[in-house]
Amino acid sequence: MSSRRIPVLALVADVVAVVVFAAIGRMNHSASDDLLGLAGTAAPFLVGLVAAWATPVVRAQPAGLKAGSVVLAGTVVIGLAVRAGFTGRLPLSFALVTAVALAVLLLGWRGLSLLVSRRTADRALR
Repeated sequence: MSSRRIPVLALVADVVAVVVFAAIGRMNHSASDDLLGLAGTAAPFLVGLVAAWATPVVRAQPAGLKAGSVVLAGTVVIGLAVRAGFTGRLPLSFALVTAVALAVLLLGWRGLSLLVSRRTADRALR
C-alpha cells in the first residue's frame, strides 16, 4: 500500500470510530436517529480528534499504537471538556464509558492492523 494513503485511511478510520461511538451512544439512550443529532453528539470528540491529529507523533506514524494513544488521549480529554462546556456537567460514568469505548475503537483498529501486517510479513518471509 502506498505510504501516502496510510495517513488518509488512518484518519478516515478514526473519524468512523468516533461517529460509531456517537451513534451507539445515541441508540443506547434512545435519542433520535437524525444526522444533525449524530453530528452534534460526535462534534466535541471530532474536535479532540482533529487536535490530536495536529501533533507530529500522530502524523509521523498514524497507524501505530503510540499515535493511537495520542489520538485516544486528545479525543477523550478535549472531547469531554468541550462537551462539558456545552452541557455544564460531566458525569464520571459517562467519562469512563467514553474512555473505554473510544479506546476499544481507536486502538482496536490499530491493533488489528498491526497484527495483519505482521502476519503478512511473516508469510512473505516463508
